[in-house]
Amino acid sequence: MDNPASTAAFDETPSERTVEEARARYFNRELSWLAFNRRVLEEACNVAHPLLERVRFLSISGNNLDEFFMVRVAGLKGQQLLNVEEVSVDGMTPVQQLSAITEEADRLTASQQLVWADLREALTEAGVAVISRDQIDEESGAWLDQHFREQIFPVLTPQVIDPAHPFPFIPNKGFSLIFDLKRLSDGEPIRELLMVPATLPRFIRIPGEAARYISVENLIRRHICTIFPGYEMLGGGAFRIIRDSDIEVEEEAEDLVRYFRSAIKRRRRGRVIRLKLEAGMPAELEALVRTGLDASEAIVSESTGFLGISDLEALVEEDRPDLKFPPYSPRFPERIREHGGDCFAAIKDKDIVVHHPYESFEVVVEFLKQAAADPDVVAIKQTLYRAGKQSAVIRALIDAAEAGKSVTAVVELKARFDEEQNLLWANALERAGVQVVYGFIDWKTHAKVSMVVRREEKGYRTYCHFGTGNYHPLTARIYTDLSFFTADPRAGRDASQLFNYVTGYVEPRELELLSMSPHHLRGAICEKIEREMENARAGKPGVVWAKMNSLVDPIIIDKLYAACAAGVEIDLVIRGICCLRPGVPGLSENIRVKSIVGRFLEHSRIWCFGNGGELPNPDAFVYVSSADWMPRNFDRRVEYMLRIENPTVHAQILDQVMVASLIDNEQSWRLNADGSYDRISPDDKPFNLHRYFMTNPSLSGRGAALRNSDAVPKLRLRRGK
Repeated sequence: MDNPASTAAFDETPSERTVEEARARYFNRELSWLAFNRRVLEEACNVAHPLLERVRFLSISGNNLDEFFMVRVAGLKGQQLLNVEEVSVDGMTPVQQLSAITEEADRLTASQQLVWADLREALTEAGVAVISRDQIDEESGAWLDQHFREQIFPVLTPQVIDPAHPFPFIPNKGFSLIFDLKRLSDGEPIRELLMVPATLPRFIRIPGEAARYISVENLIRRHICTIFPGYEMLGGGAFRIIRDSDIEVEEEAEDLVRYFRSAIKRRRRGRVIRLKLEAGMPAELEALVRTGLDASEAIVSESTGFLGISDLEALVEEDRPDLKFPPYSPRFPERIREHGGDCFAAIKDKDIVVHHPYESFEVVVEFLKQAAADPDVVAIKQTLYRAGKQSAVIRALIDAAEAGKSVTAVVELKARFDEEQNLLWANALERAGVQVVYGFIDWKTHAKVSMVVRREEKGYRTYCHFGTGNYHPLTARIYTDLSFFTADPRAGRDASQLFNYVTGYVEPRELELLSMSPHHLRGAICEKIEREMENARAGKPGVVWAKMNSLVDPIIIDKLYAACAAGVEIDLVIRGICCLRPGVPGLSENIRVKSIVGRFLEHSRIWCFGNGGELPNPDAFVYVSSADWMPRNFDRRVEYMLRIENPTVHAQILDQVMVASLIDNEQSWRLNADGSYDRISPDDKPFNLHRYFMTNPSLSGRGAALRNSDAVPKLRLRRGK
């Protein structure tokens, strides 16, 4: 475990501070996340983006908010129901957090509706219209009527609600319509529920050159008389629910696979956390919905706009290239092509880092495919956190096992929302003869590592891949991540210890290039920060640059505050949650925090320490990692931090990726001391991080092309910009 002397920044612990002191030092994690999702929503307002891409950002903000309620809000709600009074690092109880979250989430959803209204008008002007029922002309109406009878009506199942027919179960994200009706023959009242099956598209495209869509609920309402012949509608409304979808692993679980199979089934029936009602629903129907869903403890709100903002993603499928980002085809590393496509020869020659999505994830797949087909490869070990549904990585591991190689796959069942898919992959791997290991009950195996042991002239050589992202070909097209390949024997020995720890609980000893959690990763980071503090006290530059998804851990935050007091200059690029308050006089005036939100999702974790010089410099300590700076990554996950020593790779990561992240001024936001974010305005030298890497090849992957060209410009960090 971590050495307390290396991690404690102050005598007091965060829990010992008063509420006022805590709030002066930390932002609330949940409110910081909501601020991140607002930045995503702001991209839907960014006129620099094509129109359908703005719709995509809007839908992403909706999907993000759904998952936030499914997991984070559900957890706080559970604490509230159990009367848990444990406070967050910023001094808020679960009840206080829920109150603040509800208020901010309502503001966010109101903003989403305003953005959708503006985008809908702009789409109409651009020739992509989402029409209402009163905008249907005669020709379109005839087609829609036939389409409804043939494609929609057979799928719908109206359900009466009365003492003999209780309120039915509605699944997570379920969208439903409820009606008060009167039978025309005798005036008998009746209440009907109509769940809209998830198999139905949310929008129906009307045939014709012009792109016109109508929502499925509008089409259903147009045909109420077809669904309920002989009835008059007195009132009605729509609603949508979010259920608790987290899975808590119990310590006494004897069989992890069996536990998850039953837990996935239980999750589908989780308590209702959020209920969104269409504005104007009659009070009697609203009360019926609340009671029928057992939603007395749910967060309930009304919406005057579109229910289910995430469903707007369907509109982005419209074939209008002029309203989307220009297509981008990632490059395949030239250095591997120079070795005839032989990944092992290229890696043996020199370490290489691949920058996704600008360089193709296919190189990772080819690395494993080659290992599967190579008769000299004797063993493959692979961690799998998220692999996707159509995974070439899984196929390569199966081929390797069927070819008689020793293949070990560490499949993480606790990868949220991928548990069911991972169980399916585990079954397929085991059937092929792969040794499948499920890791720990208490900890997630989040490290992204692959190792291949190959028989060569001078004995066995181990080739390793360390990734900052998942082995997921689809997300690798939109997430910015690093893939580091090496044949360094030290890395091979460290990777072997990591796998032995996960598969056999053999604790690692004397690691050479890696640091690992849950044992000493936090301590290793604190030691590096402490070293920069010593440099600053000695009159040398003390500098820390770090790029990650989230910064939450109070011990690390306190260490950064201490470093700031010692004169260390700190620049942080944190896409999502940041609980550190930057720019506070006497606490963090030398700490700057920015967030980048744009075409690609910033996902790589990179940490750089000046080592007595200004950054960037060739002697700096540079690390890549699978971890964010959060308590869960340090205490409840198996993660790695890898030191980069190869000069070319070192320069690419530090001088290119990190500097580009710091100087981006077209899609960056600056975090202020009060928790607000300001969009950074381009100066006379605009710089777009994503555009730069789409047009400038990487350093380590270029091989001879780099030596024969000066096409990669030198990036420079200008302070105060």
